[in-house]
Amino acid sequence: MPRFYCPQPLIEGAIVDLPEAVAHHLHVVRQQPGDEVVLFNGEGGQVRARLREIGKRRASADVVAFEDVDVELPYPVTLAQGLPEGSTKMDWIVEKAVELGVAAIQPLAAARSVVKLSGERAEKRQAHWEGVIVAASEQSGRNRLARLAPLQDFGRYIAQPPDQPRILLSPRATQSLAGWARATPPCPVTFLIGPEGGFSAQEEDAAIAAGALALSMGPRVLRTETAGLAALATLNAVWAEV
Repeated sequence: MPRFYCPQPLIEGAIVDLPEAVAHHLHVVRQQPGDEVVLFNGEGGQVRARLREIGKRRASADVVAFEDVDVELPYPVTLAQGLPEGSTKMDWIVEKAVELGVAAIQPLAAARSVVKLSGERAEKRQAHWEGVIVAASEQSGRNRLARLAPLQDFGRYIAQPPDQPRILLSPRATQSLAGWARATPPCPVTFLIGPEGGFSAQEEDAAIAAGALALSMGPRVLRTETAGLAALATLNAVWAEV
């Protein structure tokens, strides 16, 4: 059944106006009045709804029933990702991280980040990534949206007191993520992922000095768009989503 994000109260028996983008999609794929869809507003749970009217820019639906569905990880994971080169890589990272259950994404401007974002350009990328999060949530069955923090300089970010343990993925580390996870009860974590070329030695030293735990993903060097996703998958596999 098609799923759509609808950021408004979804109360059984109510008639809701659907977002313009959803209305356009329904029109393009030729959905008909009476067809059922699933709606969620990001606050948890979802509703079954029956389409009422469909136009090119406007559509509405009757909310039929609330369903208490929750597929979130029981241990919130934040992905603090150094900006990679090219917009499509970050889009990929955001999309797949959402599919794997990440609770929050923190873009970082690191020393080796080739892409430099500021002002209006940064705001546009932020809005675009929020759209990627919505689309990935619709596709993956998540009913809560991953939080997207504003782009932040790595030095400023790492100097802030962490709200959960930070894991620095580094080829210099001697302890593996899988080994650490097997010996550690499930808990909230933040993964620190460098851009192409990784974090600089100075950045790694600063992260460790600020309390980050350096762990390795094995003997192979992973690309920046692979490392965080592999770490998420490893954690989910070892902790088995408890």
